[in-house]
Amino acid sequence: MGNSTSSDPADLERLRALVEDALRGPVDALIAERGELQRFGEALRYPIGAGGKRLRPVLLLATVEALGGSLAAGLPAACSLELVHTFSLVHDDLPALDDDSLRRGLPTAHVAYGEDVAILVGDGLLALAFRVIAEGAATTAEVRLALVHELATATDGMVRGQYLDLHPIAEPDEAWVRRMCSLKTGCLLEAAIAMGLHVVGADDAVTAAYRELGAEIGVAFQIVDDVLDATSTSEELGKTAGADEINDRQSWVRVLGLAEAQARAEESWQRSLVLLDALPGEPTALRAVVETIYRRTS
Repeated sequence: MGNSTSSDPADLERLRALVEDALRGPVDALIAERGELQRFGEALRYPIGAGGKRLRPVLLLATVEALGGSLAAGLPAACSLELVHTFSLVHDDLPALDDDSLRRGLPTAHVAYGEDVAILVGDGLLALAFRVIAEGAATTAEVRLALVHELATATDGMVRGQYLDLHPIAEPDEAWVRRMCSLKTGCLLEAAIAMGLHVVGADDAVTAAYRELGAEIGVAFQIVDDVLDATSTSEELGKTAGADEINDRQSWVRVLGLAEAQARAEESWQRSLVLLDALPGEPTALRAVVETIYRRTS
């Protein structure tokens, strides 16, 4: 059954507010430490408290809402996604990887707390992500197992994609950069939709339709990111602009050129519109999230 919903930016803010409340409430309570571990608790809280778009958890909640599910049941999984994403950023910024000093407009974790603590912060956030799912009492044990499997598989793919990013082939082409990005960036975005489907218990036909959209936007997010890295300032991005060139990273822009990368992003947007129109359910908020992915400026 098709639909012709239009997007409303207010939907993003409504869902993002739910995520922020959960991160400041139940998740923050798991991080809180006293005594000798108090500073480590502060370090764990630091990259989460820096804010961000929260696109992955909002994408999960928008999927749940589109199919009439319980947002409360989806919140633990949504928070777990943000924790994994934040872990990946903390580790990506380390001197051994991207060696970046700015993230979300603030000094990166290793600049603020030291490289040793930043490594442990990433480790801690990753472990906490799975604890949050395991303790999510609003879903059955069967659903929690499916969520853990989905998130673990996506995290594994993300790490493999990061390896490819650090160790590219001699002459990367479009097929290579697409595969690298589908792992490094796409896996968690696809998982956001897939985990939402697990929360609502979607059938095979619904799952196939939503997963196809997830695969499309998973790659598109990185295309847009690469274009912004090449065309924006550090102040606009909240992180170091031109990092791909500085770190000699292969990107859509470096492999195809800026004009072709922009064209690929627009082609993907048009495909996503077709996929959105064909989705079952009422994906009004989901459409707003997808449009934000393509039209964002930071």
